Amino acid sequence: MQPQSRHKVDVVASGDRSILITRSFKAPRTLVFDAMSKAEMVSQWLHGPPGWTMSTCEMDLRSGGTYRWAWKNEDGRKMGMGGTVLEVSPPDRLVTTELFDDAWYPGEATNTIELTEENGITTMRLTVTYESTEARDGVIAGPMAAGLDSSYDHLDVLLTSLS
Repeated sequence: MQPQSRHKVDVVASGDRSILITRSFKAPRTLVFDAMSKAEMVSQWLHGPPGWTMSTCEMDLRSGGTYRWAWKNEDGRKMGMGGTVLEVSPPDRLVTTELFDDAWYPGEATNTIELTEENGITTMRLTVTYESTEARDGVIAGPMAAGLDSSYDHLDVLLTSLS
């Protein structure tokens, strides 16, 4: 499957059950890691598609810790998810599980964020591994890339303001 080129974020199938999401940010890796792992920063950018806002952002950033995120949109709809922190290795790696309250795919997913920096540009490689190929394919077919684009655009604004 080819990257979804109309988006700044690349979303491609990887292996039998994973999605590889790639995006670059003009900011130091340590700042990007903090923005992706500290609740007070995540709550400023992880809004999802236009019309949605984050209503809950709780994170216990340690191996075995948990996190809880929830959003609401202008129509009053709600969406929530949470998981367990499996690995924290600042500033280059964060591994968590993911389970949505009303998941549109079966089972839990595992998210592995890897950050590399070169010449002031940090590249994020987020691998999301699902329980089945069918679950992965269903997620790819949905509006995920548009939601990621919107959230990562908010992250760009936050990183610029902090750099």
